[in-house]
Amino acid sequence: MTQISNRKNMIILSLTLGVVMLGFGMVMPIMPFYVESMGASATDLGLLVAISPFIQLVASPLWGGVSDRRGRKPVLVVGLLGYGISMLLFGLSTELWMLFVARGVGALLSAATMPTTMAYISDSTSEQERGGGMGALGAATGLGMVLGPALGGLLGSESLSTPFFLTAGVCLLTLLLVLLFLPESLPEEARRQTATRVKPAAQIRDLSGPLGVLLFMAFLVSFGLTNFQGIFGYYALKKFGYGTEEVGWILTIVGIVAALTQGVLTGPLTKRWGEATVIKATLLASAITFVPLLLANSLPTVLLTTGLFTLPNALLRPAVISLTSKHAETRQGAAMGLNNSFNSLGRVIGPIWAGFAFDLNYNLPYLSGAAIMFAGFLISLAWLAQEHKEASESQLQTL
Repeated sequence: MTQISNRKNMIILSLTLGVVMLGFGMVMPIMPFYVESMGASATDLGLLVAISPFIQLVASPLWGGVSDRRGRKPVLVVGLLGYGISMLLFGLSTELWMLFVARGVGALLSAATMPTTMAYISDSTSEQERGGGMGALGAATGLGMVLGPALGGLLGSESLSTPFFLTAGVCLLTLLLVLLFLPESLPEEARRQTATRVKPAAQIRDLSGPLGVLLFMAFLVSFGLTNFQGIFGYYALKKFGYGTEEVGWILTIVGIVAALTQGVLTGPLTKRWGEATVIKATLLASAITFVPLLLANSLPTVLLTTGLFTLPNALLRPAVISLTSKHAETRQGAAMGLNNSFNSLGRVIGPIWAGFAFDLNYNLPYLSGAAIMFAGFLISLAWLAQEHKEASESQLQTL
């Protein structure tokens, strides 16, 4: 691919993920009110939220494998179309069971989007540039999460169903861009090779090697971070008496720092030091920056410590994904699907633990998060040393 063509493809892929996360961000602020308008309880809301990562846990690796055999573009089309349909169904829903159907359909089909987009980047970039590509996708995701809640709150004040319809329309426009302007990244020959070579036994063996360690790392990162994300609203209320406005400012800082870090720093740092070094450094920094969150005692210090905490964590996930991609060889879609699946597993289990720990002591989720990230750092020292050695040898060869 030419540089201009590659840049165009990156813009379309970033827009694809940005739209999905924009829709997610728009929906989250109004979902409690939407569910309440149908007479649902908090338990119903919890189940409605949890169904998506649970389905993605199973569906993501399946869609990733399909993209290895059938190509990236058709699977991306299915993902965007499914997400758009689910948003339309949400907007048309008048009873609670309809929301569960819409959520289930959206989770099942949109699970194709994330792993396939990442696999497309893996197809289209060199190993040296891959971390930057994953960072650009992370930046688009972060930007969608920054703009989504504000836009959803504004539109939802007039009509609770409007954000769903708007998201469905934007999904349709993005789908047209993919159909018209995004080329297929996986050659036919590569698809045939994947279809004939991939055996279940080989995939099981993969999980016992470096790829398995990285997938566990993806779970650990997601599980650790939800100790901050999953309970932050309650923590802010309990410790500081903050309301939605203060929490909104804090989460906006999280999104801005994450987007800037992933868009600007991830590529240069992974290219210079290698993913293994970035993973080790950011795991340690994440464990350390959990502690200042507990020491903050005013809104400015909360904003500052939250920004410091977000910085290393924004670098961490793209580095794990990039290194996972390098170990996947020709099975990029399956590997990215497994990565997304292990990430979803962390998002299912993490909030459950965070809620339990919060009931014991409102500082415990952060303390346990620090311990989890430090455990990940120790694992990275033990298992990723070889990656650092290979990255150093590669850099010496390029000098």
